[in-house]
This record gives sequence, C-alpha cells and structure tokens, in this order.
Amino acid sequence: MRLLLSCLFIELLGMGIMIPLLPFMALRFGAGPQEVTLLVATNSLAVLLMAPIWGRLSDRWGRKPVLLTAFLGASAAFLVLAFADSLWMLFAARALAGSLSGDIAAGPAYVSDVSTPERRAKSMGLLGAAFALSFTIGPGLGATLAGADPATADFRTPALLSAGLAATALVLGLIFLPESRRPGAQPKPEAGRNLRRILAELHYPNLPLITAILFLIGFVFVSMESTIALWSAEALAWGPRQVGYLFTFAGLVAIVFQGGLIGPLSRRFGEARLVLGAAVLLGFGMALVPLSEGLPLLLAAIACLAAGFGLGNPSLQSLISRLSHADHTGGALGLGQAATSLARVASPPCAGFLFEALGRGAPYVVGAAIMLLVVALAEGLRRRVGLAVTS
Repeated sequence: MRLLLSCLFIELLGMGIMIPLLPFMALRFGAGPQEVTLLVATNSLAVLLMAPIWGRLSDRWGRKPVLLTAFLGASAAFLVLAFADSLWMLFAARALAGSLSGDIAAGPAYVSDVSTPERRAKSMGLLGAAFALSFTIGPGLGATLAGADPATADFRTPALLSAGLAATALVLGLIFLPESRRPGAQPKPEAGRNLRRILAELHYPNLPLITAILFLIGFVFVSMESTIALWSAEALAWGPRQVGYLFTFAGLVAIVFQGGLIGPLSRRFGEARLVLGAAVLLGFGMALVPLSEGLPLLLAAIACLAAGFGLGNPSLQSLISRLSHADHTGGALGLGQAATSLARVASPPCAGFLFEALGRGAPYVVGAAIMLLVVALAEGLRRRVGLAVTS
C-alpha cells in the first residue's frame, strides 16, 4: 500500500509541476483563449473515454501492468512536452497522457484489493491525499523552475523533471510493487454493462438532484482552473511563477478543508448544509475574481473557491452513498463520477469561448450566476433530505 501511494505520488507530482505551465506554453505557440482551454479539455476527454477501459483491463491483466503502462505513458507525454515546438505537440502530449492514464482506475482498484472492508475508507482517503498533495507541491516547484517572465520562462526543465519522476515511479513499480489481484480471480460483473440498471440508479430519491449539483459545481470550478492563468496574465501581468504559486495556495486551502475540517463540519452541520455553504463560497469566489486588482482580493477569491470545492464535492459523494441502496452504491457513485468527468470535458471550451468572445471576466460572471442556481438547488436538497442526513 505504501509503495503504491509513493509511486502514484511521484508520478502525479510531475503532472502537478506542469499544470500551471501548460497555458503559458500554449500562449508561446500563438494559442488564443479557446485553444488554451481546449488543451485542458483534451486530457479530460481522453481520461473520460479510456479510464473505464483501463479499469476493465486491470481486472483481466492485473493492476500492476496497467499501473506500469500509465507511468510509462506519463513519462513519454512529458518528454513530448519538453521538446514540443508547436501547438499540436502540446495537444498530442495531453491526449497521450489521458489515453494511458490507467492509474486513475487501477489505483483505487489496487487499494480495494489490499484493504480490508473496515480499512477501505481510510485507505481510499490516503489515496486521495496522495493526489491532493502532489497537486499542491507540484505547481510551486514548477513555478520556481520555470521563472516569472512568460517570454523567457524555462518550460523544458520542469517537463524533463516530470518525465524523470514518472520514469522513477515506473522503475520502482516494476521492481518492488507486487501484484494485488489474486491469480485466477475473475472480474466481478459490471453494473455499467446494463444500461437499464444505470438508469435505475436515477430513480432513487434526490439522486438526480445531487448528480446535477455535482456537475454544476465541477463545471464552475473547472472554468476557473482553465482560465485563471489567462486572466492573471491579462489583468495582473503575471507569469508562470505567480500562477504556479497561486495553484499551490489553492491546493493548501483545499487540503485544510477536505482533509481536516470536513469531518468535524459534517458532524456538526450535516452534508446537505455543507453543500449549501459550498455553493455560496463558490459563487462568492467567482464573483470576486473579476473585481481583483491585486493579490489580497485574488487570494480571498481563490480561498473561497478552493474551500467551496473542497467541502462540496466530498459532501455530495457522501450523500450519494447514504441515499442509495447498499447493493447499488457503486453504480450511484459511478454516476456521480461520470457527472464530474463530463464537467471537466465540457467546462474548459465554454470558459474559453466566453473569455475570448466577451472578455476575461465573463467566465467568472457566468460562473457566479450558475452558482446562484446551485444555491437554490442546494437549499431544496437540504429541505428534502432533512433530518435523515443531518442526524
């Protein structure tokens, strides 16, 4: 378990390094806001299409081969980024990384294999912490290596470091990581193969509403993620270094709320009220971004956004698990994950269009308006769930 988490952290650290640098790399090759946000969506679309396939292959081949393939693919994608000399190579690298991202499916499956039912929730939490920590440390490291001036920023060194980290995870996994799937174990029947069963999940009370809120929260948060570098460059003349540190700050806030505060807050107020509070924070943060003329107000905006997402997403997932039947919980959570993944694909192109057509503040104004709708939906959810959730 520890070795798996170490390998995943090392590989994902490379991704965290490159995330805040990619928009500036695209701008250097003449990309506009629409192309920059499409670059974000390319990876998300590839993950959405391929992660279920890699999950099924990990059931047949074992978890280790799929994880090693993901580490190899990540290293290759970072090498393409390091030596990219045109915009299409950036898109190719992102598509390659997303297409081979079997770790997204095989990682949780590995954790499930090696954890007892009593410790599975805690183990999944540690897996989530590895993801969160890599995307907190990585942007700051990438920002330091790249530099502050977009015109002279060094993108090759961070990309080569990321490739080396993924290669290190590959070697460690190849030599030391044991296979977690027992020989001769047969894949369990997949609920996803039965369309009627998937649709039946939506008949559970409140599940369609929760799924819709998950999608809208993800849509709004990702619109910020995909445009904040562009907004900062235009509004504040920021470069890769400042944006990278901003991502690190957001990650730290999310870890504090998602890793430390959500448990006590959930016990005190209940998940449904936390969703309502998260919607308010997200809407307030989106409204603050266009008003920010300097660092203090922008940090307040990003803190609201990171706290809102850090509270809202886990609370909604918890509500799904509580409100679905025990034998259908996996399918219900899968629908929630599909909604989040779809938001990551749909949001960046929409945000890029608004940014380019209506101005840099447009994605944030529209996002704040969407969150007003979510506040109303969350209040309706709170009333419908009632004491059954908050007790």
